[in-house]
Amino acid sequence: MSLAEVDRQQAIDADGLPSQTELEAWVGAVLARLPDEERHELTVRFVDAEESQALNRDYRSKDKPTNVLSFPFECPPGVPLPLLGDLVICHPVVIDEARDQDKALGDHYAHMVVHGTLHLMGYDHIEDDEAEVMEALEREILAGLGIADPYRASGPAHRDPDPDDERADA
Repeated sequence: MSLAEVDRQQAIDADGLPSQTELEAWVGAVLARLPDEERHELTVRFVDAEESQALNRDYRSKDKPTNVLSFPFECPPGVPLPLLGDLVICHPVVIDEARDQDKALGDHYAHMVVHGTLHLMGYDHIEDDEAEVMEALEREILAGLGIADPYRASGPAHRDPDPDDERADA
């Protein structure tokens, strides 16, 4: 049984999207690493470039599609709900990044889900010290899933997921 409850939403007709089982395993790996976290439910929505761009523009003032957006659930005081929030993942951007960075698509998707889930739990990478903590957790969690360091350059084609950000979006 998975630690995670994932509502998988597919707003794009595409091949190569992660399965329910994969999503639950990836989110479950994050939750297993952070056992004090009581929230365990989230939505993962797969979208096209247009929907990603609209959300990124409206919520981050960046008028372009991006790999993953995180929308933490803000629970009203005194209402105990296990909701972490929502992840919105742009399939075309993730495909392009995986190709450009010479990564397996499934491995890159795992990274986006782990990265986004950590954002839902309050981790960030705006400041260097925050980034070190968050990226170390990502590396540990992904290594436990048999996935190589996502921040290790894989050759000349490697670049950051979003050229305007120093690290993956969310």
